[in-house]
Amino acid sequence: MKPFSETLFGRCWAKLTRRQEFNLNNAERREEPAVAVEPKPKGDEALPMKHDSDATNGDVGLQIGQNYTMPKQKNLLVRRFYILSWIGSYDREKAVADLIAGITLGMTIIPQSIAYAALAGLSSEYGLYSAFIGSIIYVFFGTIPQVSIGPTSLMALLVLQFCADKPVEFVIVLAFMAGLFEFLMGVFQLGFIVNFIPSPVTKAFTSGTALIVALVQVKTLFGVRIKGIPTPAEFWNNIKVPDAIVGVICLVVLLLLRQLSSVEFKKKTDSTRRIKKLLWYISISRNALVVFTLSFIAYLWIQKSSFEAIPFSLSSKVSSGLPQFKLPPFSFESGNRTYGFLDICSELGSGLGVVPIVAVLANVAIAKAFVKDSQLDASQEMLTLGLCNLAGSFFSAMPTCGAFTRSAVSQASGVRTPMAGIYTGIIVFSALSILTPYFQYIPKSSLSAVLIAAVIFMVDFSPVKTLWKNNKKDFFSWTGCLLVCLIAGVEVGLLYGILLNMIFVLLRLGNPKVEVNLKQCDTVAYVHVKPLSDVYFSGVDSIRTEIRSACILYRYDFPIVLDCSRFMLFDATFIEMLTAVAKEIAEQKQMFILQSLSEKYKSLLPADNSNIHYAMNPLTMDDFLVPEKKANGNGALMA
Repeated sequence: MKPFSETLFGRCWAKLTRRQEFNLNNAERREEPAVAVEPKPKGDEALPMKHDSDATNGDVGLQIGQNYTMPKQKNLLVRRFYILSWIGSYDREKAVADLIAGITLGMTIIPQSIAYAALAGLSSEYGLYSAFIGSIIYVFFGTIPQVSIGPTSLMALLVLQFCADKPVEFVIVLAFMAGLFEFLMGVFQLGFIVNFIPSPVTKAFTSGTALIVALVQVKTLFGVRIKGIPTPAEFWNNIKVPDAIVGVICLVVLLLLRQLSSVEFKKKTDSTRRIKKLLWYISISRNALVVFTLSFIAYLWIQKSSFEAIPFSLSSKVSSGLPQFKLPPFSFESGNRTYGFLDICSELGSGLGVVPIVAVLANVAIAKAFVKDSQLDASQEMLTLGLCNLAGSFFSAMPTCGAFTRSAVSQASGVRTPMAGIYTGIIVFSALSILTPYFQYIPKSSLSAVLIAAVIFMVDFSPVKTLWKNNKKDFFSWTGCLLVCLIAGVEVGLLYGILLNMIFVLLRLGNPKVEVNLKQCDTVAYVHVKPLSDVYFSGVDSIRTEIRSACILYRYDFPIVLDCSRFMLFDATFIEMLTAVAKEIAEQKQMFILQSLSEKYKSLLPADNSNIHYAMNPLTMDDFLVPEKKANGNGALMA
């Protein structure tokens, strides 16, 4: 297939682009006749603008007080099939950059997919199915070039939790249901939901997941085959030395190769730049190099002797061949039992909701980390992730989402567009069609080393000191979420973090901060009650309490001025509170003034309450005059 730039449409597009650039350059070179510029007037007549209307012959068309309108959105088809927004400008330079990034990512995703499938308790091919489908689908619908959709440690951990000791059909149906949930969230524009998950919770959730994955893989790294959590004595007595040697060596080598990308040379020459580039490629491909090298050693060992002669544990045999397109198994038989769709959903339980929500959270968090020049369309990312999982379920894939480590590899590789996923998909496809018979030679401890080396750098304890110093509530959110993740599971930890912050928000809405001061306007002293945060109906009782306390403190001697500029969603609760307060302080012959209350709200208050007065900001002496006296013009103040 010809590159886009060599097709007829591509050549026409390039010619049109060059013609526009040529005309633009000629216009810039064209000399304009000298024009005498009059000095700008001082004061309000001269607005400090970058592009003055005089310099553009009045074409700016600015009007003071004109309402801002959102820019016109792209066509719905372009917004949903996002490839249409960038394929028109795709050229050879971007294609080369994407090819390099795609190959590099392919060398990373293959060993990771095998390892994550093992973490989920599945055969290696299921991880590769997920990597292949996710990479291809994201090309057409994804918005962030760096995002890599495929199996992740987070999804593998959730699959292990909800599908452990169950037939593989449960995993495929879980992928379908998660994809359907995510797709509907995208269709109904529910991307704003992720805004209610605060950053400390996201960071604690990521760190907790990484710690769990690392701790779970320690047993496999040392060849321990005990189910559950062993005691230190049980762990030590069941270590298999050959597995431990292979695992520890792999982990050390992976960590050392990771440092190659940060090697610096004193002299920067062409040779040192080429060497640095080579070291960077070796560092990026470290997972594939370690796994392939050990697999090759195991293969030669077996060819000279036998499988039984290998002292360390190897992966299980993998079914050769490409994934078949078929409907997800909504009904199947296993172990003399027939499972219907409702039976499967009942067995999966809360996983039907937890898996898609966690996947969306992770994917949007990654997209936020890499989006730069454009605004993130969270709903489109949800829709895309849903399509990846829906399509994956038709190819027997496990649930997927974006991966932090692979997205960082894409960024470092210089990816330009989502087209890199095509090349990654081709590499995974080749691995499925050619390399599957050789996956059985991969040592299990090497896969554990790959997982530990990948997730251990996702653990971040740096927020502890900052949050404790700046915001105690965020500190307890982060600490609590991390501890609950480690003790009760990642989904319970995430739920804890969200609920705790919702409680904080509700407490703030119910108890808004209020500032009460005794102020003076000319010769009149008054009590000024000013909310420092937005006030909703849940906070009106707190405002009423503050006013009562102020009246008692100042012995009902001064008028009460309530700043209403922070009143939000003015409703019947506000009306009842203001009416009641006005009647209470009227009995003490105090004046009640509502400052900065919107005109549309004034008509909602009862007109027969003579002790409700209105004023704007700043206050003047006239605001404290009795209305009848003010009309007579004698200027008498209310007692």
